[in-house]
Amino acid sequence: MKLGKVEFCHFLQILALFLCLSGMNQAELSRSRSKPYFQSGRTRTKRSWVWNQFFVLEEYMGTDPLYVGKLHSDVDKGDGSIKYILSGEGASSIFIIDENTGDIHATKRLDREEQAYYTLRAQALDRLTNKPVEPESEFVIKIQDINDNEPKFLDGPYTAGVPEMSPVGTSVVQVTATDADDPTYGNSARVVYSILQGQPYFSVEPKTGVIKTALPNMDREAKDQYLLVIQAKDMVGQNGGLSGTTSVTVTLTDVNDNPPRFPRRSYQYNVPESLPVASVVARIKAADADVGPNAEMEYKIVDGDGLGVFKISVDKDTQEGIITIQKELDFEAKTSYTLRIEAANMHVDPRFLSLGPFSDMTTVKIIVEDVDEPPVFSSHLYSMVVSEAAKVGTIIGTVAAHDPDASNSPVRYSIDRNTDLERYFNIDANTGVITTAKSLDRETNAVHNITVLAMESQNPAQIGRGYVAITILDINDNAPEFAMEYETTVCENAQPGQVIQKISAIDRDDPPNGHQFYFSLTAEAANNHNFTLQDNKDNTATILTRRNGFRRQEQSVFYLPIFIVDSGSPSLSSTNTLTIRVCDCDADGIAQTCNAEAYILPAGLSTGALIAILACVLTLLVLVLLIVTMRRRKKEPLIFDEERDIRENIVRYDDEGGGEEDTEAFDMAALRNLNIIRDTKTRRDVTPEIQFLSRPTFKSIPDNVIFREFIWERLKEADVDPCAPPYDSLQTYAFEGNGSVAESLSSLDSISSNSDQNYDYLSDWGPRFKRLADMYGTGPDCLYS
Repeated sequence: MKLGKVEFCHFLQILALFLCLSGMNQAELSRSRSKPYFQSGRTRTKRSWVWNQFFVLEEYMGTDPLYVGKLHSDVDKGDGSIKYILSGEGASSIFIIDENTGDIHATKRLDREEQAYYTLRAQALDRLTNKPVEPESEFVIKIQDINDNEPKFLDGPYTAGVPEMSPVGTSVVQVTATDADDPTYGNSARVVYSILQGQPYFSVEPKTGVIKTALPNMDREAKDQYLLVIQAKDMVGQNGGLSGTTSVTVTLTDVNDNPPRFPRRSYQYNVPESLPVASVVARIKAADADVGPNAEMEYKIVDGDGLGVFKISVDKDTQEGIITIQKELDFEAKTSYTLRIEAANMHVDPRFLSLGPFSDMTTVKIIVEDVDEPPVFSSHLYSMVVSEAAKVGTIIGTVAAHDPDASNSPVRYSIDRNTDLERYFNIDANTGVITTAKSLDRETNAVHNITVLAMESQNPAQIGRGYVAITILDINDNAPEFAMEYETTVCENAQPGQVIQKISAIDRDDPPNGHQFYFSLTAEAANNHNFTLQDNKDNTATILTRRNGFRRQEQSVFYLPIFIVDSGSPSLSSTNTLTIRVCDCDADGIAQTCNAEAYILPAGLSTGALIAILACVLTLLVLVLLIVTMRRRKKEPLIFDEERDIRENIVRYDDEGGGEEDTEAFDMAALRNLNIIRDTKTRRDVTPEIQFLSRPTFKSIPDNVIFREFIWERLKEADVDPCAPPYDSLQTYAFEGNGSVAESLSSLDSISSNSDQNYDYLSDWGPRFKRLADMYGTGPDCLYS
């Protein structure tokens, strides 16, 4: 017979009550073994006051307190003289006791998962004396479990992976559900697992929760992910049990079970012949359904006529085969290439070798396209030689270039003038013959590196470049000369045959066998009695004295012409003059002074006297300059004429100024009263202070005294300033002050009683002047009418 949840709970309550009664009966059966309890006034020989535990069902949902059990003492006769007391865990708050009957009830809903048992103490007291009649006894109220908690997957949801193509029964992952119910009582915590979603691909072990594959040869390339729903049910999976679920996401990981395959059996690409070396010609890729390392592959050219011209490498990111050029392409030499290319997996799984070879082949045909190429020179670098004595128009050599295209267009030549700025050379535009255009000098430039341009006649944009190195051959066109500028001296006390100078020569030419110079004195100097020359035959010569007793006062400098001849063919010669100075030397022959001044000056005239004479002459020149300057100043006119004054700082203002803010026209700080009359012409040699004695007085009021004095002080300072020319005191003052010579022109005072002006005629001028007549008329009714 199947029981419902409610019926099952009632069954458990009856069972618990039966067990409690059995415990009480056992307690009474043990009374004969209990120790007597001695109480003052009387003695007992036996008792049944021993308690072990009570049982109570959890999750009681009734409205009345749940009966737990009953405490009873043999002393209790049922007359109410005994009082029962309960203490310990949950006493009074959860568990209450009827102190008269000893009945225990639970007042709250109990949850075994929160607390499985409670430890309490019971005591029986005499109601009158409040003294214990039984010893205090400890007992346990155990919470009886019911199936009120469903299994839970605390670690869910789960994710797992399993290799594709795994055999049936391959373990994927283990799931675990926990049940909070009591595992030691009944089947409330006994869980079994089942799969609700994920068949027929996966299965789960009912007791362990281990998920396994259920189908063979699951292919990741067909489906790479599965979602499983796993259920855990308590009560060993029986009806009425509680259940919980979780999800498991299973991903199939890749294995190398797919060989690479080219989508096409052949490819064709067109490339221009002008494509530079290392350029990419094409990209090909073999399809592989695998991913990651299982899809890595390598490419190689296994056959074809382009093995040395092309190479193939792999792009690590895209797994493409990249075909590049190793040598320059030439349409005229070869128009197409054929390559046999193999693609193979790098990591092969032996388990899947039966699926076929993990490589594939394809054919790549490369068509070379013709492009209009620039002319090509027969040699990359031409080396030519020419003598520096070559005449203008001499042929040096010939360059040749041709159009490599099939059209073989004619070529025209020219020289890149950026490499021949001086225009030493010309080239025939049609033949490529290079000739000299100027005289050449090896000593200026021994090698000329020029660039020759070859241009197609049909397409001038196509230009080839050739390089020519022209070496200038040396000829003997430079005479020898002194190697340096010699400073030769001879002592006054020199002896005959004494060496005074060793000389050498240089030559700018570069003879192949080296220089050989010959030294001698010129015919004019060969018979001189002062010096002689000795050729050392090693490109040097020695100058020696022929006599003694050289004197500076007689001759301080000797000029010795030396004739030098080189060994060129034809040989060249030059005459170089050696300057020899006579000097006063010490005992060791070291020159002290070579100055002949002491012998040139007259006798008795010292250096100090010469300086004094020069100082006197300089003083006379200064005096003459001062006299000339003073005479020029006297000729200047004493009267300053404004018409002759052409100074640039005299500015004439004919416009109405901009007021106080207009500071560009004049300085507002320097004010001058226009009533002051000054002479326009002043004497340059007369002090301006005398003129203030006749300055006329003017009308002023006390309020303007400060301004008037200010203006006078400025005038005085300018007139008596000895550092400034007289014209610097000419200033313009625009101050409008009091003391006008014309008095006030205003008619505002005419309405006063002492005015002698009569304006009665205004009333006769008509209505337009009525207002003025009313203001200035003398009639009795005209004032403020």
